[in-house]
Amino acid sequence: MRPYAQALPAALAAILLLTIAPARAQEAVGSARPSVPGIEVKVTAEMTGAGIVSSGVTLPPIPPVSGNRRNPVPSWGKPLPYPVVIADRRNNRLIEIAPDKSIVWEFASPSLKVYRGNEDVNFSADGKLLAVSEEDNYDVHIVDYERKALTWTYGTPDVRGKDGGLLNYPDDAHLLADGKFITADIRNCRILIIDPKDNSIATQWGTPGKCRHNPPQELGHPNSATPLDNGDILVTEISGSWISRITRQGQVLWSVQAPNIRYPSDAFMTVDGKQVIVADFWKPGRVVIFDPATRKISWEYFVRNGEGMLDHSSIARELPDTGDIFVVDDLRDRVMVIDRKSKEIIWPTVSGCFIGMPTTMASTGPHRAPGRLVCENSA
Repeated sequence: MRPYAQALPAALAAILLLTIAPARAQEAVGSARPSVPGIEVKVTAEMTGAGIVSSGVTLPPIPPVSGNRRNPVPSWGKPLPYPVVIADRRNNRLIEIAPDKSIVWEFASPSLKVYRGNEDVNFSADGKLLAVSEEDNYDVHIVDYERKALTWTYGTPDVRGKDGGLLNYPDDAHLLADGKFITADIRNCRILIIDPKDNSIATQWGTPGKCRHNPPQELGHPNSATPLDNGDILVTEISGSWISRITRQGQVLWSVQAPNIRYPSDAFMTVDGKQVIVADFWKPGRVVIFDPATRKISWEYFVRNGEGMLDHSSIARELPDTGDIFVVDDLRDRVMVIDRKSKEIIWPTVSGCFIGMPTTMASTGPHRAPGRLVCENSA
């Protein structure tokens, strides 16, 4: 995470997330640009219907990176300690939102022919690159944050498969410390670590067609592979609600079924590294924090109806500094901060915080990259 080194310009304070203007005409048609990597596909009416949406505002220059995961800059405090990057899936863009809900950074699809439906996003350790997955588009990308440029693509849009560089619902994407790219290829029941330099597969856990829990040889529809500070990978499997900690060498350190979770979505370790936090992609949704050694629940959020109910929550993260819980609530089109003690929603103060479907992660999307949190969907 990387908060900005200085306060945002006062003019931005009045630009709320809801003030979204249509994209410029040339962006809306998804015209190709020679510099965009990837295999082009025909733009259908359905794609154009989703469109490419721009905030329509003049954004401030991007400040230089002033921290990293190990040495983040000071927190802004409650309710949201850092700006958050959101994969705005149905609007085909990434946006960065400050605690006052102003848009401070935006990356709209450079071409619908190669990039649409971004649903997970995570920063590299130095905060300069973004790993993006598009599960129902069957591809993954790297975006240069400072240049606002698409620099790498793996997979072919609209073509699913398991061989020849093809993917089948790749979910959750991260850049590892050594520069390699990791993604959970759900319907191929595998985790891939890809070298962007030559598109070679450096590591594969799981076997297409063998979708059961027997890590790392076999995996039951994994939907996240989260790198930890020491290099281990936290793998979440939909089938059986399994969460496993695996070393880069493939050694399973522990494997446990998440308690009270029907459909686990993107498990993470808590800030102290001792517990697991995971969202339930269900209605009503749920967030659970538990000890993987005992499966004992230490904190839980579950509301059956009303404004506080979650509808297919896809990401839950413990916020550093404040200890509050950041949640992506996919089918209610919102992201939120829940107070750790009172379990009240303290940010934003109204629901429906932006137009389009929030996805992570991010799908979407908060990860301890320099100075910001990332949220993404990971259904």
